[in-house]
Amino acid sequence: MTLSQQQKLTLGALILYWPALFILAHIPIPRLVFRANVSDKSLHFVAYLILVFLLWFAINPERKVNWLRASVWWVLLALAGYGIADELLQDCISGRSCDIMDYVADLVGVITGLILFSLFSFWPALLVTAGIVIFALTNVARANLSDIMPVTNAMFNFLAYGFFTAVWIQNAYPFLTPRAPSGKWIITALTLPMVFLLAVRIFSAILGKAFVLQDVVLSIAGIVSAVFLVCILTLIRRPRV
Repeated sequence: MTLSQQQKLTLGALILYWPALFILAHIPIPRLVFRANVSDKSLHFVAYLILVFLLWFAINPERKVNWLRASVWWVLLALAGYGIADELLQDCISGRSCDIMDYVADLVGVITGLILFSLFSFWPALLVTAGIVIFALTNVARANLSDIMPVTNAMFNFLAYGFFTAVWIQNAYPFLTPRAPSGKWIITALTLPMVFLLAVRIFSAILGKAFVLQDVVLSIAGIVSAVFLVCILTLIRRPRV
C-alpha cells in the first residue's frame, strides 16, 4: 500500500512523539516543573490528545472516526492499555507514583480526540487539536513561565501560533478567491489566529494569569511570519501564465 505524503508525515511524527512521551513520563520530574507549579492533569490530557491524533490519522489518514467500525475501538483499547502500563511503570520511578486521576486525564484526552475526529477530517481536526493544546499549555502553569524559562516560553509562543496559522491557512485555502495572495487573502489568513490569540489571553486573564506583553508580541510575530512564509511559497508555486 502506498502511503500519502500526509500519512508519511503523521506516521513520522508518531514515531518520534510516542518514544519521547514515554521517556519524559519515566524520568524523575524536573525541578523546573515544580517551580512552574504545573497542573499535571492538564499535561496528561494534552499528551494523550496529541497521541491519539497522531495514531488515528497515521492509521486512517482520510477517514473520520466511525464508532460503528472496529478500528476506533482498537485505538481506544490500545491507548487505554498503554495508559495503564504507563501509570504502573511510573510507580517504579523516583519522585513519581501511580495515580488513578492521571489515568483518567489520559482517557479524557483520548476520548475527546476521538469525538473530535468523528466530526472533523484531518486538517480541521489538526486545527482544533492545535488550538486546544495551545490554550492548555498557555494556562497549564500557575507561575509566570516568561520568568522561569524565558527562551522556551518565547519559542513556544512564536512557533505555536505560527503553526496554528499555517494549519488555518491550509483549511481556508480551498475557499480563498483568488488563490494567490491578495488583500482579502491576507486578512482571511490573519483574522482567525488573531481572534484566537485574543480569546486565549482573555481566558488567561480570567484565570488570573499575568499579562505579559512579550508573549503577545511573539505570538503575533509567529502569526505574521507564517502568513508571510505561506505568501512567498504560494507565489513561488503559482503557475506561470
